[in-house]
Amino acid sequence: MISSLMIITATVVYAGVHSLLAYSGAKLWIRQRYGPGIEQWYRLAYNVFAVLSGLPILVLLYLLPDQPLYQIPFPWILLTALGQLVGVVIIVVGILQTDVWHFIGLRQIIQSDNHQKPEMVSRGLYSWVRHPLYTGGLLLIWLVPTMTLNLLTVFVLLTIYLVLGAKLEEKRLVEEFGDEYRAYQARVPMLLPVPRRKQ
Repeated sequence: MISSLMIITATVVYAGVHSLLAYSGAKLWIRQRYGPGIEQWYRLAYNVFAVLSGLPILVLLYLLPDQPLYQIPFPWILLTALGQLVGVVIIVVGILQTDVWHFIGLRQIIQSDNHQKPEMVSRGLYSWVRHPLYTGGLLLIWLVPTMTLNLLTVFVLLTIYLVLGAKLEEKRLVEEFGDEYRAYQARVPMLLPVPRRKQ
């Protein structure tokens, strides 16, 4: 029980802090406090923080007592491994189909004087789902061959976080791209690909 509470607390704190930092109001506050020059470093700092702040969850998963729930046997484990590989490919291709350097946060630093409006990507994987990186991430976590109680707790919370995070992100995208993104929302599903409508 204590292990589950620690896992829940760590994951909720992780998700909450990330949601707060991704919020446009937080970015505005940081800009007002530290000046506009800090803005070009925001994305890179956010990504570094995302990696480092996830480490406590991994440490807890390693150290805390756990309870096994199931283990997928051979040969079915090959199917889950294939599904996870598909998830990794979706994430990598999804990043490559956007601006990789912008995603990492390096373009903002190199081209600090570039205020050109970013392109709204709707090609490739983005013509099948609006958030392929999240879709790939969900495949990656839910197709683990060995499931434990602590892992299940983290995965359920991360799934809720990804779905809510996608909805919050889309509010920002509607503000940024307006009717173009609304039309995209009406045309393409959020996370689960469905057969495309005939034009």
